[in-house]
Amino acid sequence: MPSHEFYMDLALSNARTMKGQTDPNPLVGSVIVNHNRIVGVGTHLKAGEPHAEIHALRMAGDQARGGTIYVTLEPCSHFGRTGPCAQAIIDAGLKKVVIAALDPNPLVSGNGVKMLEDAGIEVVSGIREQESLKMNEVFNKFITTKRPFVTLKAASTLDGKIATHSLDSKWITSEDARRDVHELRSEHMAILVGVGTVIEDDPELTARIPNGRNPVRVILDSSLRLPLDVKVVVDGAAETWIFTSRTYDRSKKEQLEQAGIRIFETSGETRTDVNDLMRILGENGISSLFIEGGGTVNSTFLENRLIDKVVLYFAPKLVGGSNAPTFLEGRGFELMKDAVDLVDGEFTKIGKDFKFTGYPEK
Repeated sequence: MPSHEFYMDLALSNARTMKGQTDPNPLVGSVIVNHNRIVGVGTHLKAGEPHAEIHALRMAGDQARGGTIYVTLEPCSHFGRTGPCAQAIIDAGLKKVVIAALDPNPLVSGNGVKMLEDAGIEVVSGIREQESLKMNEVFNKFITTKRPFVTLKAASTLDGKIATHSLDSKWITSEDARRDVHELRSEHMAILVGVGTVIEDDPELTARIPNGRNPVRVILDSSLRLPLDVKVVVDGAAETWIFTSRTYDRSKKEQLEQAGIRIFETSGETRTDVNDLMRILGENGISSLFIEGGGTVNSTFLENRLIDKVVLYFAPKLVGGSNAPTFLEGRGFELMKDAVDLVDGEFTKIGKDFKFTGYPEK
């Protein structure tokens, strides 16, 4: 007979297929089993639509009664855009609920379990808990801090260069690695670069993959020197938001706003305040931010301890040159003991390149 882990793995696998579609809601999968048969499967598809448990219950119908439901996240117990899933499970007559992780949402955390147990339903929790928590790392941060989960991405040669000394940067990594980056763009709600990158490269900052979702394009521009004819202003492919300082060109602001660009002033006197930026993004419902900036932008977020995850692509190339830019510039840390340690690191091979994923140690 299959184990709890077997059915929860199926629920987790189904949930992961919706990555990038449910923001700012979590990824959730559900499986209903009765008499050792799977009678219902459900996945949360989009914010505002029925949760995974409801889809699974609708598929199972009367076969849900007396069965066991596996859910990757604690069933909700409150009325939001949809009704409480815990009550739907009770009404369906299930006898057991197996949960991977409790919901960190203060409106839910522990209340869903209590509602189920008060109704006489057996609850088992902690099955594949770590897998569920990692799958929902974006939601878990956003729902508790109201700040986006920040991923820093960079592509460099093995000696850390993101361009040659003449600023030639096309292409460092292979087409396979670049396609992977577009997948990551599609999974995030917003993508951020500095105005220097826009002026130098005129990037689209879109997810150019089949059925890809274009993130909101966030530009750091402390004085509003963004040209009016660049792609992020004129192509209409996605929203563009500019974060600036208190000392910006007032007349340029009016021109950019007429072009449909949103301008956010931060408290920085001459530089954009990135802590204000994080707060404002959260207030506007942005739960995930993908940074593809240059060395100065990257260092600013790192030194402010705002990075939650690092994704680095290394091409097996050597460029050299003391004036060739690296993916981390700025002043840097003075002492080695202050350096940011990356934990839970993983290396994978993509084409001829190497991809590293890690998390700054808190």
